[in-house]
Amino acid sequence: MRRTVWGAGLAFAMGVLLIAAGSRLERGVPEWVLVVPLGVACAGVLVRRRAPVVCLGLGVVAVGLDAVVGPSLGTVLVFTDNLYAAALYGPARLARGLLMVTAVLAIGAGAGAGFWAADWRLPAVIGVQASLVLVTPVLTALLIREQRDRAAVERVRAEQVARLAELDRRAAIAAERTRMARELHDLIANHFSAIAIQSTAALSRTDLDAGTVRKIMESVRENSVEGLAEMRTIIGLLREEDALPGSGDEERPGGEAVRLRLAEVEVLVERVVAAGMAGSLRVEGTVREVPAAVDLAGYRIVQEALTNALKHGESPVEVVVSYEVGRVVLRVWNAAGGERRALPGAGAGLVGMRERAALVGGSFEAGPSPAGPSEAGPSEAGPGWEVVAVLPTEERSPAAAEGMSGLSSQVVGLVFPRGAAS
Repeated sequence: MRRTVWGAGLAFAMGVLLIAAGSRLERGVPEWVLVVPLGVACAGVLVRRRAPVVCLGLGVVAVGLDAVVGPSLGTVLVFTDNLYAAALYGPARLARGLLMVTAVLAIGAGAGAGFWAADWRLPAVIGVQASLVLVTPVLTALLIREQRDRAAVERVRAEQVARLAELDRRAAIAAERTRMARELHDLIANHFSAIAIQSTAALSRTDLDAGTVRKIMESVRENSVEGLAEMRTIIGLLREEDALPGSGDEERPGGEAVRLRLAEVEVLVERVVAAGMAGSLRVEGTVREVPAAVDLAGYRIVQEALTNALKHGESPVEVVVSYEVGRVVLRVWNAAGGERRALPGAGAGLVGMRERAALVGGSFEAGPSPAGPSEAGPSEAGPGWEVVAVLPTEERSPAAAEGMSGLSSQVVGLVFPRGAAS
């Protein structure tokens, strides 16, 4: 506002100096009369930003009065600023209209001067002068207005790009947090579920001898150490800048990189048996190499299904790994409905298993099942809960498949009686 007042005052002072210097047409009126239209035009300068339409109106009035008593050069120059401000700060429709009106007035002024003077040189001079006074300020304002609007559009676009980048960053962070939570859950839930079950059994039995208690405590210690080692492993991977999370390779405390494989689910079944449940593993079909992602997903799904069986299920537990054409089918069944006390859970296990299957393009189902996949039939197995995951695989070459045909329909029996841990 202060700059506007200083500008209006400077314009008025320069106009007065021009009037005093004789930059006007003599009409026989006192010089102070010419100051009145100059003051009206300068009043328009005061409101050029806040009220551009009023600024234009004051300028038109000032030029009209100046044409009657003058005209004077100072008032005409200030009027050019009135036009410029109205076209720059006023509505867009007003700016376009001013360009058309001023162009028509400039052409009309030149044509009128030529008609009345009957001289072809006069229209050119008058037309150029009228264009400089009328068209040039409006055209300059339109160009600046276009650049300003374009800059505003680019600024909005940059803000939108920044917002999208922030949304992408937040989505990536959320996805990574979900993956880390899933990995941590799968790593330690199996071990600590076994610890909880074994310690509960030891505390609830008062008739156990020292040897049995020692075996239970040894199993508890083993699960604790393994759980702590796997926790340290994933923390170490998170701290490494070049680590590739989710690749299926993990580093043991000794520094050796180990890939989690479906072929190692036997160890998971042994842990369940060590926790006091009867368990069995059966491998069907032609055993073959599968992609690392499928190996990791299958291993984790079996691990989590067995953890849920420990926490919520009954004996027996049956695991079947079927190598079929183009896929691997995993089935984990456990009995249900007994007096076994279920351990508390957060409900993240089923969600994590479904996510792992989806990440490799597979499917996942879990729900009540009348009987297990064993050959015993419903009468012996009884009702229970079954987890089924179908994971697509990349088929090996015919030569490699033929070389492993001796492993077709291999059955790994790990049937242990209930209570083996004790």
